[in-house]
Amino acid sequence: MMDLQPFHISRIEQEIIRKYDKDCYQECECLLALRRDMINDIALDHQKELLPHIIAFNDALTLALREMYDKAHRIWNFIKDNKDFIKDDDDPVPGTEVTAKCFLCADYPELHPVQGNDRQDLWSILLDTTCNPLYDNGAAMPLLTLPRWDMPFESLTGMNCPPPNWNEGLNPYLTKDLHLTQAFHNLFSHMNFAITDLIYVRKFETEITIETYKTV
Repeated sequence: MMDLQPFHISRIEQEIIRKYDKDCYQECECLLALRRDMINDIALDHQKELLPHIIAFNDALTLALREMYDKAHRIWNFIKDNKDFIKDDDDPVPGTEVTAKCFLCADYPELHPVQGNDRQDLWSILLDTTCNPLYDNGAAMPLLTLPRWDMPFESLTGMNCPPPNWNEGLNPYLTKDLHLTQAFHNLFSHMNFAITDLIYVRKFETEITIETYKTV
């Protein structure tokens, strides 16, 4: 059975929280990267045990991205369909863009086997882009920006190719049949989340912004 909270990692997490409270964000970022690598070294030796959670997380993430994608397009279509009823000063088309982002829920995952009084504090630090800067645009890259950067859902999620896909860093045999999303790869491979931070998440938050540009 894998120990998800060995003592040496607990000590690093306590130091992360202490540094964050002192606004030492650059040091926090370095410590988060160290923590990620140390946890992954342990966890990735137990991928068979973690595989059901990896699949469930990827499924939940894919659904959240689908809901984000559909919501962004509903908003953009509403703007286009109602442009004649919006004041000329607002100039919604073509000077308007709708941008959609998908983030992990701000609440510490209830399913995570490690619980404690400091877990929400550590989770909030992980979600803070001053310590996890590549998370600024959320999970999905490329960024969905309508109408300038529109694409089919399969292209947005990187699922426009047969499996295996986006399983870099994972056991190629265990994951050869998985249809992982590019967003999973972004979170796991390019940010300061350890694999065990991610795979117990089932809730997500969508951010939709509408920006209007005018030439003066």
